[in-house]
Amino acid sequence: MSNMEPFFSLKGKTAIVTGAGKGIGKAIGLCFAHAGANVVFAARTQSDLAAAVFEAESLGGRAIALQCDVLDDEQLIALVPKTLDVFGQIDIVVNNAGGSLPKPMEQISARSFRRAMDFNVTTAFLLSQAALPHLRRSKINIASAAGRLVQPHFTSYGTVKAAVIHMTKMMASELAPDVRVNVISPGSIMTEALGSFIDDAAQEAMRKMTPLQSLGRPEDIAMAALYLASPAACWVTGKDLQVDGGTENTNLTL
Repeated sequence: MSNMEPFFSLKGKTAIVTGAGKGIGKAIGLCFAHAGANVVFAARTQSDLAAAVFEAESLGGRAIALQCDVLDDEQLIALVPKTLDVFGQIDIVVNNAGGSLPKPMEQISARSFRRAMDFNVTTAFLLSQAALPHLRRSKINIASAAGRLVQPHFTSYGTVKAAVIHMTKMMASELAPDVRVNVISPGSIMTEALGSFIDDAAQEAMRKMTPLQSLGRPEDIAMAALYLASPAACWVTGKDLQVDGGTENTNLTL
């Protein structure tokens, strides 16, 4: 092949990315913009969205900000018609919004467990369902290595991310061959969210317990998402792409 660029191009495609104000979601949106996509950055914080859109446009892409609390079903589903109003099509959906803080099992309330399920699983299902009549290409869910590893204090988060991984496989089977559905399971990515509950000593310990001897960057996940969204992955569906520095055992020291 003399020119590999078309295989990783998203030129003329439109992508919705949730949780796109910062961290992994923002990195994915910017990566897609750099690859030529029109990008809808969706998140709760308007100032974060404005900064993301500015950066995307500086890369030469077209981008819009849609303020959205994914836990509000109406706001979440409205992303679809709002995207169609501006760009006229939806080719890629990235369900990135989610999360749940680690906590000992006995301290997890029924309310927080249900919220974790809604925040990580139900939202991904509902946006996928709403976009499905218009979706032309690919859907990517963002899970976590916690969905397959046994880790202390991650009973809630690990369970819901495991659900995201299996839901991806079920969707992929049902929607093939029309829409490809894959999931990315990041390992320890150095985002604000991770930094909020581990100190420098814990970070260093995590690095030492990671086979590649470093924590990941949001850009590492963005590049994986670009691959899965691009023509390069046209024969890939129903897969869990584990981007985790080689982690097969927990590297957390909580």
